[in-house]
Amino acid sequence: MADQSWDRVPIDAQSIQAPLSSSAVFLVLEVIDNEKAISGLRNTFGSIDDILKTIGFRDLDGKLSCITAIGSALWDRLGTTLRPKELKAFTPFEGIRHRAPSTPGDLLFHIRAGRPDLCFELAKQLLESLGDAVRVIDDTTGFRYFDARDLLGFVDGTANPTGQDIPNAALIGKEDDVFSGGSYVVTQKYLHNLASWKAIKSDHQEAIIGRTKADNIELPDATSGQKSHKTLATIIDTDGNEHDILRDNMPFGSAGKGEFGTYFIGYARHLWVTEKMLERMFVGDPPGSYDQLLDFSTACTGTTFFAPSRSILAKLANGEALST
Repeated sequence: MADQSWDRVPIDAQSIQAPLSSSAVFLVLEVIDNEKAISGLRNTFGSIDDILKTIGFRDLDGKLSCITAIGSALWDRLGTTLRPKELKAFTPFEGIRHRAPSTPGDLLFHIRAGRPDLCFELAKQLLESLGDAVRVIDDTTGFRYFDARDLLGFVDGTANPTGQDIPNAALIGKEDDVFSGGSYVVTQKYLHNLASWKAIKSDHQEAIIGRTKADNIELPDATSGQKSHKTLATIIDTDGNEHDILRDNMPFGSAGKGEFGTYFIGYARHLWVTEKMLERMFVGDPPGSYDQLLDFSTACTGTTFFAPSRSILAKLANGEALST
């Protein structure tokens, strides 16, 4: 997952470092609770590479990719006694005004491409392969909005690690050697109240986000009192080390339905980093001083998954034992 050559054949599975795309599908599924469903799931795991290549070779410039990620309860049903050290269900957070809920989800397919039809076709074929082994919990189509902005009008993803910092932030290392190259994935679906957001002045919006709106310049961190979204989402440990995650958030929505949102997806080497970020946002730092962005953006879902390396996914497909 850490060493991909996207210039050669830009089609791949389990590549967290795939290029940011202009289109995406986030497919969250429940796997039916019987052995037939698990058998069908293993078959699909084993065929993902072939399905991906069949679709992706229609347009190599489309850079089609797909990440398969597995929830905690489903992991236990796959019959392996070894687990990623931090894998667990999504931890809900309750603040004085806002809540990050935990919602169902056994399986995540994060599909990315430069064309929406490639994403659509891959999602369709994966669901056809799985058949009645699964039930769709959520199917969200994301799009890149102008110059990487969210629907609130701010550039999203500026704080992402780049280059060699990506594997350090997003991929498990020797601290959990069996699952090295995998990643903890947290997803949340946020709905925005754009009317209320647009009713406040731009300088107030900028203070909430922590960046200027027009040119994306970072504003100074508050040393006391109310902190911005940018500051609350920055995690620094007791030794002064900053811990990053890799985000691939996408706007989504329907103008006709009046639905406007952001699909948050964060890949992390350590799940605690993402959880600490959400705790600071919803509970506050100090407690009570929550992220004021939440007054305009409501978290509707919350799920945690583990995206294994390709080699581990192949073993799960074949029902092979994982060994230390």
